[in-house]
Amino acid sequence: MPFTKATIGEFFEDQVRKDPNRDFIVYPDRNLRFSYSEFNDRVDDLAKGLISIGITKGDHVGIWARNVPDWLTFLFATAKIGAVLVTVNTAYKSHELSYVMKQSDMKALAIVDRFRDVDYVETVYELVPELKSCKRGNLKSKDYPKLESVIFIGQEKHRGMYNTAELLLLGKYSNREELDRLKGTLNCKDVINIQYTSGTTGFPKGVMLTHENILNNGYYIGERQKFTEDDRLCLPVPLFHCFGLVLGVLATLTHGGTLVMIELFDPLLVLAAVQKEKCTALYGVPTMFIAEFSHPMFEMFDMSSLRTGIMAGSPCPIEAMKKVINEMNCKDITIAYGLTEASPVFTQTSTDDPIERRVSTVGTSMEHIETKIVDTETGNTLGPNEQGEICCRGYNVMKGYYKMPEMTENAIDKDGWLHSGDLATVDEEGYYRITGRIKDMIIRGGENIYPREIEEFLYTIEGIKDAQVIGIPDEKYGEIVGAFVVLNEGSKLTPEDIRDFSITKIARYKVPKHIFIVDEYPLTASGKVQKFKLREMAVELMEQN
Repeated sequence: MPFTKATIGEFFEDQVRKDPNRDFIVYPDRNLRFSYSEFNDRVDDLAKGLISIGITKGDHVGIWARNVPDWLTFLFATAKIGAVLVTVNTAYKSHELSYVMKQSDMKALAIVDRFRDVDYVETVYELVPELKSCKRGNLKSKDYPKLESVIFIGQEKHRGMYNTAELLLLGKYSNREELDRLKGTLNCKDVINIQYTSGTTGFPKGVMLTHENILNNGYYIGERQKFTEDDRLCLPVPLFHCFGLVLGVLATLTHGGTLVMIELFDPLLVLAAVQKEKCTALYGVPTMFIAEFSHPMFEMFDMSSLRTGIMAGSPCPIEAMKKVINEMNCKDITIAYGLTEASPVFTQTSTDDPIERRVSTVGTSMEHIETKIVDTETGNTLGPNEQGEICCRGYNVMKGYYKMPEMTENAIDKDGWLHSGDLATVDEEGYYRITGRIKDMIIRGGENIYPREIEEFLYTIEGIKDAQVIGIPDEKYGEIVGAFVVLNEGSKLTPEDIRDFSITKIARYKVPKHIFIVDEYPLTASGKVQKFKLREMAVELMEQN
């Protein structure tokens, strides 16, 4: 049985009643903090403001924004109304935004000013030129017939757009009747969130997630870290992704803790936030943790308050895990594994697990979720230490992909098992190891090679900071092994040095034929390495030589 049948709004209001004055959200670099009750008032005002511009249960509201404070206000306000929050990847540009706006049947879109080199306001005006000449809320767009409103998150006024200050004011002076009526119609099985999968291959798919999916998953994720109301989580990962929204916000909410938010990842801001707010937990993908403990000013910061956290999003190098435990004081750091379609986590290590388990596995199956490994050819369930596809079944499995029934059928079989597309093994004690992606696997002259294994090996070479292994097309073997390597500062290693050392340590067919030394990797906005781009880069670099 799942832990709760409450909706997100109901659960949040329960926590407000329990401890109204506890910090819920802190932005240390803005000197901004909201208690549970202060934030609840703001959420109610925004919810009533959204209702007053025509947003109701079942409507799709997009949010395209950095981790600004009102991202979270929109999350809870839409949940209380029963509107579906469509989370848009901050790294998207006009082509991808256009696709998501159309595919998701978006009725309203909330945006900030910009992200890195993309001006969001200009991008929206380019896609929806009618905004510049229409009355707010009366948009009639040729290309986006469902879109009625655009909301700017901030004080500035932009033609054709509402801003959050206006909506909060509208809400403040509206009565509660419609909000209370809508809250009474909600059910934990309602879809509340559509997240688009990273889209590292093919068109992004809109994953439909319910209150029950993500609220319960958040609770069990927090349980594995032994969260209580005294925990303060430093959250530098994006909110548009399950890592920020479920592992971060909902794991904290379900335990009555405090969120210490970072608007945009910066290792120095993270270290300062941990020290200033005495954070007990820290999240990140491996590249974030590496940037933190490798920072030249790392020694200046006090990490003694840290206890736990999660490293996830991509395979976690064992050496990096050890440094996080020993140098960052995260003695109880955990690793979580999952995918958006699974809300997202279905295996995780626990603070009780011995250190060997926590650095070398992705833990055991989560409570109330079944997990199994199946043969990729026959679909038969495999035994301990046999490699196959990892699948799960339980309360956490998505409702499906929005308007993509065939894709949904491909992902969830007739018995309700979600197929991950990832390769894994499980040992006799139920600990899972991810060995690669089915489509990440390199087949060199008939030999199956798993990039993860070679990456772990390369990481042990002194002077190597990070490594990513990919398959490169080859006439003779079909595919050969390539590696992109980031060196530690001051390292003089050459590709030849790395190859020569590797030949003495691992089977020759696994040794990378081509090694490229780079400063950084192409990443998705959620911090995952885009391996398909590395493949393209490898082919280009080889053609140049």
